Amino acid sequence: MKSRIPPTAQFLLDHLERAEALFHDGRYDEAAEHYRRARELDPQDWRAVTGYNRAIRRIVPRWHFEMMHDHERTVQYEAAIKQVVTADHLVLDLGTGSGMLALMAARVGAERVVACEGQPVVAETARRIVDGAGYAAQVDVVPKMSTDLVVPGDLPRRADVLITETVDCGLLGEGILGSISHAREHLLTDQAVVVPGRARVLAQLVESRALHQKNTVGELHGFDLSEFNELASLEYFDSRLRRHEHRVLSAPFEVFRFDFHRDGPAPQRVTLRVTPTATGTCHAVAFWFELELVPGVTVTNAPDHPTTHWKQAVQCLPRPVGVQAEVPLAVDVRHDGLRICFTGIRKEPEA
Repeated sequence: MKSRIPPTAQFLLDHLERAEALFHDGRYDEAAEHYRRARELDPQDWRAVTGYNRAIRRIVPRWHFEMMHDHERTVQYEAAIKQVVTADHLVLDLGTGSGMLALMAARVGAERVVACEGQPVVAETARRIVDGAGYAAQVDVVPKMSTDLVVPGDLPRRADVLITETVDCGLLGEGILGSISHAREHLLTDQAVVVPGRARVLAQLVESRALHQKNTVGELHGFDLSEFNELASLEYFDSRLRRHEHRVLSAPFEVFRFDFHRDGPAPQRVTLRVTPTATGTCHAVAFWFELELVPGVTVTNAPDHPTTHWKQAVQCLPRPVGVQAEVPLAVDVRHDGLRICFTGIRKEPEA
C-alpha cells in the first residue's frame, strides 16, 4: 500500500517547490514569501532556511549593513534632525530601511513619524525594530513607495519635515530628485523642511590603468578580447578611489548643484571648462557629492573620507584621453534625473 505524505509535510513541499520555481524565474520577493511559509512549517528545514536567505540576499543589498555602521553619516543626520524636528511636527521618512532615522526623529520628540519603505521584507523588519525600540505608538512604518502614499490615509495630514537618505555614490541613482519633487507636491506643507536641503557634485580627472581595466579589455594571453567592450558600462560604478593606483590630473571641479526644496528631476546638460593640473592620460572621471543636510551640517563621500560607506562614483572613458597641464578642456556632462554621465572630454577649440 502506497504511503501518504502527512498534510503538513505536503504543504511544506508545495511551498518549497513553488519557492524554487519563483527563484529560478527571478521573482525573489514571491520566492521569499513561500520560503518563509515553509520555514514556519518547519524551522529546521535546511531548504527553507537557506532558500529564504538566498532570496533575501537578492532583494536586500549588503550595503545596508555598511551604511548602518557609517558613524559619520549617522552623527551628521542626527545633528540635522535635532535642529529641525520639534514636538508639533509630523515627520516623513522616505526609504526608511532599518528605521534608524525615523527613530531618531521620534526620540527628539516628533509628534508623529511616518516611515515608508518600498521593499516589503525591509519594511516588516523596520516595523519590528520600531516595536522593539518602544516607539510603535509614535512611528508608523508603511510598506509603500513614497509616490504611492496618500494624504489623508497613509499620512494624517501633510508633513512638516521630510528626511531621506535615498542617494547612491553618484547622488541621483536612487531617485532622490523625483521622490522629493513628488513629496513637495503631494505630501508636504508649503513650509516643510527637507533634509537634505541641498547638494553639489564634484569631479576630478584621473589617470589609472587599474580603474580603466575594471571596464575595458584588449588583448590578453594572445587573444583579442576587445569585442567584450560592447558589454562595458557607459555610466559609473562605485569604487574606493584610494584602493586603486591612480594619479589625479585636475583639481576637483563642480558639476551640478541641487536645491531639494525646489529642484525636480528634469534632465540637464552642461559643458564645463576644466584646466588640468598635470600632463597625463585621463582614463576615468571620479566624482562624489557634498550633501548639506541643514546649513552647517554636511555629509560627503569625497575620496578624503575613507570610512564613507558610499564609496566614490567612477566613470571610465571608452578611450583614454591625453591631457596637458594648463591646457583647458571642454567636459560635457548630463543627467537624466537618475544618473550623471560624462559624455565627452576634448581640448577646447583655440580662439
